[in-house]
Amino acid sequence: MKDDFFLLSLHSKSEKSMKKIKEFYLRLYLRLNQIKGLKYIVVAVLAVVFIGFVDEDSVWHHVKNTQYINHLQTEIDKYTELNRRNKAQIDMLDKDPKAIQKIARERYFMKADDEDIFVLTDDSQEYTFADADESVE
Repeated sequence: MKDDFFLLSLHSKSEKSMKKIKEFYLRLYLRLNQIKGLKYIVVAVLAVVFIGFVDEDSVWHHVKNTQYINHLQTEIDKYTELNRRNKAQIDMLDKDPKAIQKIARERYFMKADDEDIFVLTDDSQEYTFADADESVE
């Protein structure tokens, strides 16, 4: 019996609180209805916020993707130019044997039997031919 009284008092308290909540929302609804165009303004603002910033296809994402596309296009142009220069160098190496000799002499310090190589650098460390032999291997 004691438990029944507790449940009834709890039930009556929850009914009172529910009644207050319903009254609050009813008053809010009536006040909002007094301003005729408010619901349209609220919906329009929410739509603009959603379309502009929240959605995956929003204007914000569109701008970021456009910037990323421009960055990638710049990289494509850079690598296309690098590819063009490398193809021209390959063509030159296929046609001109002296170009192969030039690269071998400059990059790998190769020499003909009757030549001596002198390496001039601005570096503070010394460079020896032993270092050149190690880098080739």
